[in-house]
Amino acid sequence: MTPDTGPAVPRIGARRLAVIGGSVIGLACAWSAARTGLAAEVVIHEPDDSGPDGVPSSAAAWVAGGMLAPFSEAWPGEEAVFALGVDSLRRWPEMLSALEPYVPPGPPVRTATRTHMLAVDEADARDLDMAMEWAARQPDPTRDGPDSRPGSAVFPGSAVLRCSASHPDPGITEADLRRVTRRELREAEPSLARVARAAYRMDSEGAVDNRVLLAALTRACRAEGVRWVRSAVTSIDDVDADRIVLAAGSGSADLAGLPVRPVKGEVLRLRARPGCEDPPRGVVRAFVRGRPLYLVPRDGGLVVGATQYEHGDDRQVTVAGVRDLLADAEMIFPGIGEYELAEAIAGLRPMSPDNLPFLGADPREPRLIHASGHGRNGIALTPVTVAAVWAELHAVRGPAAARAAAPDRFTRG
Repeated sequence: MTPDTGPAVPRIGARRLAVIGGSVIGLACAWSAARTGLAAEVVIHEPDDSGPDGVPSSAAAWVAGGMLAPFSEAWPGEEAVFALGVDSLRRWPEMLSALEPYVPPGPPVRTATRTHMLAVDEADARDLDMAMEWAARQPDPTRDGPDSRPGSAVFPGSAVLRCSASHPDPGITEADLRRVTRRELREAEPSLARVARAAYRMDSEGAVDNRVLLAALTRACRAEGVRWVRSAVTSIDDVDADRIVLAAGSGSADLAGLPVRPVKGEVLRLRARPGCEDPPRGVVRAFVRGRPLYLVPRDGGLVVGATQYEHGDDRQVTVAGVRDLLADAEMIFPGIGEYELAEAIAGLRPMSPDNLPFLGADPREPRLIHASGHGRNGIALTPVTVAAVWAELHAVRGPAAARAAAPDRFTRG
């Protein structure tokens, strides 16, 4: 493998590029376009500036756990979802390298560099074994080498290790996914209860701090001269721009007629108190009586999630949701009871019918590029989304894994 900073980036000569939506996807796409000199002006349309640094606290990314988890979320039959997630995971080191100068003082963006996935009863263990065995058999969508991943052109100047023809990508390996014994789990995460019937480890996964990431992306955009318009867009026709990137989450349904629906998810943010047991060292995910659970370490605490409700535009945290999250979390991590409940918050994930986002040019509106419908994986899929948008703007071939996410996949004959 040899370092590669990528080819020179061509300019399309656009007067203005508009990005609708100023959360993680919109910020990352605007930053990439601005830093590569894509247009004379890059504008983000985002009315919500309620969070620190003016980030939208109403967006799903503000609430998210920030997990980078294609292997631990793998499920049979979702080959395209899995491939897109793995492609994006491989791009994260490059994006973090390019973003490093803009990270504010304090906690780092990357908070965990591994994941453990476990099940606590026999039925969940069978499902987990089935899913992980399926994932281990899947091809790696990035194994064809650098020609299928125009990544360093998206973030020029960041050193990346590229696989040469003589050193091909080995595909899915034990660093991505392997079964571990109870003893190995106990040695890696001594604070966990001894309840696992099955456990797997993913050393290529982990998590990022969603709010530090949003702050860094905002700073990066400002450093590149990106401008914000603090008013809501009610029609694509009203946007004055040569090209438009639609990254409005569940709001993309009204603006472009996409089948994106809001799905509520509740998250708890816990703060460690003096004398508390240390939180898990990496991300811990589990099936507890059929319910999914995640514990994500944060600076000074822990994030616990996530419930999922088809309740439409409902952001209220429920007693039942908090009860279930804490009960399931305490079964996995008994020391959680001594933590301070710092925040209980709910967000709306923009879900699509097939769990794939919508990435690429709109077949009816030539100015419009879609980057919406990421569901619970908006942060995880940010790098591959940026690569897909960048490729569309430059009229070059984008990531192969993104082809299944074409915006017209539900309407073409």
